[in-house]
Amino acid sequence: MAKMKTHRGSAKRFKRTGSGLLKRYKAYKSHKTGKKSPKRVRNLRKGTLVSKGDQRRIDSMIP
Repeated sequence: MAKMKTHRGSAKRFKRTGSGLLKRYKAYKSHKTGKKSPKRVRNLRKGTLVSKGDQRRIDSMIP
């Protein structure tokens, strides 16, 4: 049986934590930040965890 291949796009977007959960970055930060409040842009910098429903889907992409 062939080896499972890692989905390279997912590998660049998600990192696994020590406990096996997936960490992601937030959207809406890349451009048009002038009209967003500084507090909003600051909070978009922080990473967050992937939701349970998405975790199951992404787990298969990152073995």
